[in-house]
Amino acid sequence: MRKLVTAAFVSLDGVMQAPGAPEEDPTGGFKLGGWTVNYWDEPMGEFMDGIFTDPFALLLGRKTYEIFAAHWPFVGQDDPIGKAFNAATKYVATTSQEPLTWENSVPLRGDAVAEIARLKQEDGPDLLTQGSSGLLQTLLAHDLIDELRLLTFPLILGPGKRLFGTGATPAALKLTANSVSTTGVVMSVYQRAGEVKPGSFAMQEPSQAELARRERMKREG
Repeated sequence: MRKLVTAAFVSLDGVMQAPGAPEEDPTGGFKLGGWTVNYWDEPMGEFMDGIFTDPFALLLGRKTYEIFAAHWPFVGQDDPIGKAFNAATKYVATTSQEPLTWENSVPLRGDAVAEIARLKQEDGPDLLTQGSSGLLQTLLAHDLIDELRLLTFPLILGPGKRLFGTGATPAALKLTANSVSTTGVVMSVYQRAGEVKPGSFAMQEPSQAELARRERMKREG
């Protein structure tokens, strides 16, 4: 079986849109593209290198695939990430019939959830997502992600495409690695840890004021 690993750049308020350049994804009038660039340092580079150390296959949404396909094949063989991305199999969740021109690209058309679940059951390298905020909503809704590798930037970006939408399946996570760059970027690795187990700090015998508050909450919704 393969793991499905999501690696993402994310702002403190959860935005992951267009981290690399202003022209990357201006959808919805997003004007802050390239927000990660001025935070890069050596610890971040080491964290990113660790993501790509083991063999992997990319799992991408169509829009991120198009961004990558217009960039990585043209960076030259001296770029280690470009070399790894070009060699990797690229699985692309898409409803478009347009041909995928980047070498080693495989379309996942039809039921993307079933196709990805099938891929996870097969032997092969782990599946690694990059960007692909729309696809991530589907993966989170169907609880298909095994590990999150997040770089959280000390920024508030406001409106934009987000990592976690309202449809995400509740899940407990275990923090397995954590470090901070010299520029304040928090680099974290989370793995699945079963279901969320709620508890309560409430008094065993609630006050009359608390009981009245609960009734008011029921009425007001």
